[in-house]
Amino acid sequence: MADKKDLDFTYTTIDRIFRLSMGETADYSGAKYDGDFSMSLEEAQMEKHRFIADSLYIKYGSKVLDMACGWGPFIKYASQDRGGICTGLTLSEGQAEACQKHGMKVLVKDCRYIVPEDFGMFDAISCIGGLEHFCSVEEWKEGKQEKVYSDFFKTVANLLPKGGRFYMQTMTFSKNMIDYEELDVKAKKGSAAHVMALMVKEFPGSWLPYGPEMVIRNAEPNFKLISKSSGRLDYIETISQWRKKFRKFNLRKYWLYLSLVPKYIMDKEFRHQVAVFKISPNKICFEKEIMDHYRLVFEKI
Repeated sequence: MADKKDLDFTYTTIDRIFRLSMGETADYSGAKYDGDFSMSLEEAQMEKHRFIADSLYIKYGSKVLDMACGWGPFIKYASQDRGGICTGLTLSEGQAEACQKHGMKVLVKDCRYIVPEDFGMFDAISCIGGLEHFCSVEEWKEGKQEKVYSDFFKTVANLLPKGGRFYMQTMTFSKNMIDYEELDVKAKKGSAAHVMALMVKEFPGSWLPYGPEMVIRNAEPNFKLISKSSGRLDYIETISQWRKKFRKFNLRKYWLYLSLVPKYIMDKEFRHQVAVFKISPNKICFEKEIMDHYRLVFEKI
């Protein structure tokens, strides 16, 4: 899977830029518009939080684990609005430090290897975007992708009682995904080959599941599926709103942009990161249906 170095490359690199653009505890995952694009980004993210908390039956005193918690937006909602007792896990030092600064219990820890002896059992578990980083290109090539997901669901099952619920939000490959051998950062800009190559550069060590069916299949026999919905169109709108916020002028943010110029000149991989922010390849992948995005609610059986 993507290791701590990979995740730090992606998320700690943009930590300060993200917080200056979106807010200290904002979401870096698809919002929930459900077709109502008159909503603000913040309203749509709140709708997502409500949906997750309702689906997981989170109430006062519920013990909640948020895997791959990002900058802690769901932890903030689940604790402040629902009274949950929350623990968050991330592999990004920048994200963890930002969360801790705001009083959240967030640790730098690999959620794939959590056992009850670490924190005890939980009433509810969420993983918003984490699965996207669990299987590497190398593991996929070696035919290990199914086992990676199956092992992860066993880990989650061991942390929940019977009837406990698990929410997962993840990008997946979709009907227009191309062969891996076609990926090329030098391909025509905006083409499937180009944008998918940039996606691999943006998220080193990460490879997506092939549709929600792969995820659901590997959740068995520990879980039954409660609900499934595509958030592809919602994610397109989310990314459009992010782009506006990243570009909105802020003196501290633009000074930070300027400070990164030497790195842009000297670091080829960082230049690929900048290219990602220029064209938003994940948005193009959603528009071309190279990728999809799903919200999945599971219950332990």
